[in-house]
Amino acid sequence: MIEFLKVLILGIVEGVTEWLPISSTGHMLLLYQLFHIDEQEPFWSMFLVVIQLGAILAVIVMYFSRLWPFRRPDPDAKGTEKFVSMLRMPRIVMWLKILVSCIPAAVIGLLFDDWIEEHLYNYITVAVMLIVYGVLFIVVERWNEGRNAKVRKIGEITWFYAFLIGVFQALAIIPGTSRSGATILGAIILGFSRKCASEYTFFLAIPTMFGASLLKTVKFIASGTTLTGGQALLIIFGMVVAFVVSIAAIRFLLTYIRKHDFKVFGIYRIVLGVVVLLFFAVNSLFA
Repeated sequence: MIEFLKVLILGIVEGVTEWLPISSTGHMLLLYQLFHIDEQEPFWSMFLVVIQLGAILAVIVMYFSRLWPFRRPDPDAKGTEKFVSMLRMPRIVMWLKILVSCIPAAVIGLLFDDWIEEHLYNYITVAVMLIVYGVLFIVVERWNEGRNAKVRKIGEITWFYAFLIGVFQALAIIPGTSRSGATILGAIILGFSRKCASEYTFFLAIPTMFGASLLKTVKFIASGTTLTGGQALLIIFGMVVAFVVSIAAIRFLLTYIRKHDFKVFGIYRIVLGVVVLLFFAVNSLFA
């Protein structure tokens, strides 16, 4: 029961922080410093990523009508024409652009995932990146005041912009950066409206996090570790919690940005980063 209580807390934190630009991985790593599941490191490393699938499922459920690229075929069409009649081309193009956005993070992740996990998954990196991107959010939002958005709908995103958003997303490989934070910040710099930036970030998370989860699962299996029934239950429970909380978090964010900017998240990141540095500095003194 204690382990399930820990997973409940982790699932809640994942569901909230995956979509707000405050770094889900950073928060999960910080929680790991305070308490962690009583399992071996390979499972914990996989759990931190795979639990995000619950959050991704929330996006699929909430936006299914805008994401599904197929429709009923034309009953009068035959052969190739019948297949073409099933395609919603604007959504096909949107998914192709999303895949373009995934390229930078996929390349960097495949090449440097092990090195990053070994050297950067620590509270100092998380705290520094929380502060750095917190400052950037405040600076960019002040610079953005009075600017008119050039891109207000996802259909207006060009191929070049899609790739640039992918470059910004790749920065989030460093823990504490925030995948949603990096992509939203980059999109605002490029001239996206906050709503368009947020929604594209939601959609981009689907292949990105599925890919990251697949990579971690393959590494877990390759390590020779066997997934027990109890571990599978912990993962499923965490995903369910993350799914439910994510729906509330996404609705909150979309409502919030109608009248507010992202400065408050920048302030939160700075305060949290400073608190983290002080907390662990004091702990090291008295250790």
